Amino acid sequence: MVDRTAHQTCLIIGASHAGVNAAFALRKQGWKGNIKLFDREPELPYHRPPLSKVFLSGDTGVEDSLLKGISSYESENIDLQTGRSVTEILPKDKIVRLSDGETCSYDQLLLATGASPLMPPIPGLKSSHKIFGLRTAADARGIRNAFFASSGKRVVVIGGGYIGLEAAASLRKLGGRVTVLEREERVLARVTSPEMSAFFTRLHTDKGVSIATGRDVTAIEIKGSELEVFCGDGSRYAADMLIVGVGVVVNTALAQMAGLKISNGIAVNARMQTSDPDIYAIGDCTSFFHPRYEKEIRLESVQNAVDQAKVAAANICGIPTEYASLPWFWSDQFEVKLQMCGLASGYDRLVVRREEGDDPHQHSCWYFSGDKLLAVDAVNHARAYMLGMKLLKEGKHPAPEKLEDLSLALHPRTVLA
Repeated sequence: MVDRTAHQTCLIIGASHAGVNAAFALRKQGWKGNIKLFDREPELPYHRPPLSKVFLSGDTGVEDSLLKGISSYESENIDLQTGRSVTEILPKDKIVRLSDGETCSYDQLLLATGASPLMPPIPGLKSSHKIFGLRTAADARGIRNAFFASSGKRVVVIGGGYIGLEAAASLRKLGGRVTVLEREERVLARVTSPEMSAFFTRLHTDKGVSIATGRDVTAIEIKGSELEVFCGDGSRYAADMLIVGVGVVVNTALAQMAGLKISNGIAVNARMQTSDPDIYAIGDCTSFFHPRYEKEIRLESVQNAVDQAKVAAANICGIPTEYASLPWFWSDQFEVKLQMCGLASGYDRLVVRREEGDDPHQHSCWYFSGDKLLAVDAVNHARAYMLGMKLLKEGKHPAPEKLEDLSLALHPRTVLA
């Protein structure tokens, strides 16, 4: 293996969680050749989850949350090139072309191109410097600067998903007058149960955030120094700034130009190989068959990016490895930490367990399909989350009636069927 890789180059496009972890995993797995890591952002690669949380509500910057310090890249002989964009992949020649016209050859190529904020075709949406997506450090800085520069601090957030709600919570903590507009009839409609949606709606409204569901934004107008947001039901909202959090567009343009298979993302097999065996893809940009859920999925999470990075690195180094990780996620809003494991899609029974104690928010939701446990959502409840992870990983299924019985402790010995 050493002889095979010593004079080869693995080129990685994208230096977020997936790309950076892949570069270091390659070295750990024994790759002796060149590793070149390109990213179009100028900053050193940083953690992205804090962007909608402490980066907005605190005074920290990306320099306080780097994935790795510059010395780590140097010590592992990883050639990190920030502020450089790859514009074309030529698979037959095994080269990539950069925005400055230079080319770079590769033996193995790894795509970690991620996704970009979806900006829906709403008239007026792109006509103001006070309108933001939230995906990069530059986005977060722009939001903070606009917020502190505004006198009224009126913020309208379009989209009641996790990013929208996290941003709303962060800016509300700073004293913002925040309104969340959600097109569906409840927040988090695409990702969780009505019970969990109702909980987060109460949490936000109790903290002073205005939640308006069933609001389809149809136009945005600039009126002097303020924005006005118009909805299909005739309602309108004045704002000093606007945050759009309605989803993402997967960054597949390079892969498409290279002729790779696309299916709700860059299609990869269990080894993270694309339709070109010398090109791999990992992270938010990928679509893959998940053996646990027996269907094609695409995941947007740090955990998935890191796990896929390890799988790809092993296979690039000649160590056959297949992806079979259990998905998990988290969200921080106000004083609440939501931890999720598994995927609840297709559930037909929900058990909500509300604990007795000092924390009024503490509870967990257990999602079942028949007698099979699919997923667990835990609010301020690490024990429920850890138990759910353990049971899901081991393929064991608790009895719903035992979960509902608060006299029984959350332990495998007491809740298993």
